[in-house]
Amino acid sequence: MTRLRAAFDRAAAEKRAALVAYLTFADPDPQTSIAVIEAACRAGADVIELGVPFSDPSADGPSIQRAMERALLAGGSLPGAIEAVAELRRRGVATPIVLFGYYNPIFVMGQGAFAARAAKAGIDAVLTVDLPIDELAELAQPLAEHGIAVIPLVAPTSTAERIARLATLRAPFVYYISLTGVTGVRAAAPVDPARLDQIRQASSAPVAVGFGIRTAADAARFAAIADGVVVGSALVDRVAEASASEAPTRVATFVGELARAMAR
Repeated sequence: MTRLRAAFDRAAAEKRAALVAYLTFADPDPQTSIAVIEAACRAGADVIELGVPFSDPSADGPSIQRAMERALLAGGSLPGAIEAVAELRRRGVATPIVLFGYYNPIFVMGQGAFAARAAKAGIDAVLTVDLPIDELAELAQPLAEHGIAVIPLVAPTSTAERIARLATLRAPFVYYISLTGVTGVRAAAPVDPARLDQIRQASSAPVAVGFGIRTAADAARFAAIADGVVVGSALVDRVAEASASEAPTRVATFVGELARAMAR
């Protein structure tokens, strides 16, 4: 949690937004995905959201759904994703990593066992798409016992009452979804800066905006008002379009473009 908040604080001190890069573990295979993630970190990603392959990704659009299908065929799993983070730490990657996925695999593993394994691997936080703010406590508590944070999601439809509950979570940052629906299908909708201020005040945390941000120009627009910018489908598409040997370089090049767009 300290490492995550430090990433946002460092970006703010440098007068830029933090770049949060989403990539799916085991796409196209476990070893290549680790190389891709490492390349993204070296190229300027401030935070990695590491997607855990899941058979029924309800919040993800076609690009990430296909990435998860490829990852599952390649043997991707929650235990594998945890071990991938441990391998990245062994390689000297210090970039904060948020494990991003769905609650079912965590529930099957057991919240306590998951928390212990995640902490040992060096995971900083967990974001569960299908566990809303008012149900996060059952995961947040065992994670907190191991020094791991939860990242809450806030949507355009979230009520003031729901947003007020952010205060109890003490999250290192809040993920604001720019539009309703699934990822990567529509362009990001305009966001009212006052909405982000409301979330910051309720949570006492930075706010990263995601969903539908596909280009450096898109990223620059949101970097001007948000504390962080999340890019996922566009990065996953670059993995899909490249060979396994070319994927790390292709992703790193795009991450570099996005990182340069973070300046205010």
